Amino acid sequence: MACVWALLLLLSSLCVKQSSSIISLGSSLSSATQSIPWRSPSGRFAFGFYSQGGGLSVGVWLDGRGKNDNKVVWTANRDGPPLTSNVTLILNDKGVLLSIAVSGEKKFIANPNNSAVSVFSASMLDSGNFVLYDKDNHTIWESFEHPTDTLLGGQTLLTNHELISSSSENDHSPGRFHLSMQLDGNLVLYPLQSEDSPITAYWSTKTFGMNLSLRLFLSATGLLELINNDDSSIYDTINRSFFPEPTYNDYNESSINNNNSTVFSASLDVDGNFRLHAYLFERNGGFQTYPLLSALLNSCKVKGFCGFNSYCTFNDNQPYCACLPGTDFIDPLQNNLGCKRNYSEAHCKGGKANIPFYNITSMQGIVWTTGRFYSKELLSKDACSRTCLEDCNCEAAQFENGICRKQKLPLRYLLRETDAQVNSTVLLKVGIISLEADNGTVPSELKPPKVLIKRKNKTVLILLLTFSLVACSCALLTISGVYIYKFRVLRYKRLLELGNLGLTEELTLTLFSYKELKRATNGFKEELGKGSFGAVYKGSLDRGRQLIAVKRLEKLVEEGEKEFQAEMRAIGRAHHKNLVRLLGYCVEDSKRLLVYEYMGNGSLADLLFKSTKPPDWDERTRIALDVARGILYLHDECETPIIHCDIKPQNILMDDLWRAKISDFGLAKLLMGDQTRTFTGVRGTRGYMAPEWQKNTPISVKADIYSYGVVLLETVFCRRNLETNVSKPEEVILSSMVYRCLVEKELDKLMLGEEVDKRSLERMVMVALWCIQDEPALRPSIKTVVMMLEGITDICIPPCPTASFIK
Repeated sequence: MACVWALLLLLSSLCVKQSSSIISLGSSLSSATQSIPWRSPSGRFAFGFYSQGGGLSVGVWLDGRGKNDNKVVWTANRDGPPLTSNVTLILNDKGVLLSIAVSGEKKFIANPNNSAVSVFSASMLDSGNFVLYDKDNHTIWESFEHPTDTLLGGQTLLTNHELISSSSENDHSPGRFHLSMQLDGNLVLYPLQSEDSPITAYWSTKTFGMNLSLRLFLSATGLLELINNDDSSIYDTINRSFFPEPTYNDYNESSINNNNSTVFSASLDVDGNFRLHAYLFERNGGFQTYPLLSALLNSCKVKGFCGFNSYCTFNDNQPYCACLPGTDFIDPLQNNLGCKRNYSEAHCKGGKANIPFYNITSMQGIVWTTGRFYSKELLSKDACSRTCLEDCNCEAAQFENGICRKQKLPLRYLLRETDAQVNSTVLLKVGIISLEADNGTVPSELKPPKVLIKRKNKTVLILLLTFSLVACSCALLTISGVYIYKFRVLRYKRLLELGNLGLTEELTLTLFSYKELKRATNGFKEELGKGSFGAVYKGSLDRGRQLIAVKRLEKLVEEGEKEFQAEMRAIGRAHHKNLVRLLGYCVEDSKRLLVYEYMGNGSLADLLFKSTKPPDWDERTRIALDVARGILYLHDECETPIIHCDIKPQNILMDDLWRAKISDFGLAKLLMGDQTRTFTGVRGTRGYMAPEWQKNTPISVKADIYSYGVVLLETVFCRRNLETNVSKPEEVILSSMVYRCLVEKELDKLMLGEEVDKRSLERMVMVALWCIQDEPALRPSIKTVVMMLEGITDICIPPCPTASFIK
């Protein structure tokens, strides 16, 4: 098969050379004189200037010769602004030089990577490929190796390359979607302005995990094929396997495939859909366009087709974007840019919303494909609506099959389905004061909330007068009472200044008194554990109906108060199923206590190292993923990224459902603003600390990755990474022993007779070894770790980690 493929490439190359017209050194094109573009021998393709957005761009197009609009298939310098007049293209020995007369700027738009190679000639081929040749007529640069949004017959999308859609039909600058030929062999469509993850992908060939390196090839006969890089064999033909039924019905497919006047293209279109087209040239020079296949028959399935706070639906079988209630289009002329709030937000206090200022509006049939929900509960629809109305942080809720998921705006990737089986409902909290009313353009008598405000102000005034009279009476009763009163007021003010700092207004946390927590823990009687910053005690609230864990901080000095407050704000906002929930806190004088949800099944350390029956393999893989997803939330999904700094089995707790949750944020460090690294004192636990802690270098999220790698190894093999009570010296350091067994393909010997899936074992081990590399740059991001653990991304064998963790 490889030989056949090579022969086909050779024949194709010979045909290309025969159907080329040579462009010699010194040839030029000028926008001022409207030079004739450089055409292919048949005249079907042209290279030169074309109009774009009131200016000019340089590219290759399918030439309609005035009978059709030209079809642009490649654009140079897509990220740059449109060119003005007096621009020249010159072919010299370095490549195609773009010269702008007004600014004097000169830059190459096509030139070989090797500066030592000289260009001898160029050619616009009938395949649509613009190429540069050296003196021996060898191709040293070609536009086919730098695709923009289109592949032509004979063109390849290489591994780890992508197509990016255009902004519009008339603007070929980068748009909103991309098609990625991933390293793991999967061909995937994503929105461009979001992270590439399974949750944002909206179409793929699902060819990952095959241990193949693939590239996408469009044949001259219109077949889209995945080619194996190792042996150049055809792995699969996309036309048959991954596209829906063909959309063509008005031409004879065989006649087009056998007609040498047909050009095929596969393009990522402006709307985010990947489509295959055929262009049949006629004798008059024009061409007929036939859509053949589409990746998605329903354009509303394209994530990002509509912008934030809008949903995709159909009108006369045409997709369009509509705003959610309470929002208006950001730009009425470009409905796909999304919508913005059109009401004024009422002030929120203590986590409770001003209910009279809002209404709940519901919409049926809205499919909510992704979202970062901060709350998920089993509720009725009415209860879901009510709790969202009362919750300051809730601006929208999704109700589906008895589950209420709450989140803040903006919402994204919404579409409306008419299918009767769709039970999803969106509940939107909409303000009743419009922005126009708030600006005074609506008469005050039409603003009923102001009546409520006036009544409230009168009540407050009466209360203030009453309080003043009572205070004065108390002051006259006895001088000692006045002194006691003053003492308590001053002490209360001092407590507010030192302790609260607005946390109760900013966070939805409960502020406990020290007396309450002492009573809840029965005088701090039952100790659950002890760490470097204090002990944790078991307690209960609500007459024993709610169990809590109270952490009493013992080593907090005054200089650390601001940092304590900042970390409280960040952790108080963090809500994830794999993080132990912070319920409240206590700040009195020098006392600092944190109140967490109670985790009834102990720590991961107890499970792995102390349990008579450690969790089975499936449980351990699930726990490893739980911990990784918790770290992913801290690093990538929090408003302020958090470096935990102390990931270890003792800080991973198990809830009543045996779900793993990360706890103990006492050492956590925030990355403020656009920081990716920060300087901080040494934090963490020996054996789990990354080497950079000892080097006085900036710390990044990669420090947590190192710690997670150690935890992952311990989870896989149910033993500590550093174990002195072993029979052989080479078994002391788990990572060294594991790496040796990995290279020798003897990992199963370490499982002590436990039956596990070998591929799963090898995958988890390689992830762990990548995580504990000495050099932070070699460690993967936590997003990549999750993808590797889930089998979405292929993993190569890592270098041997050092034993620096024992220092």
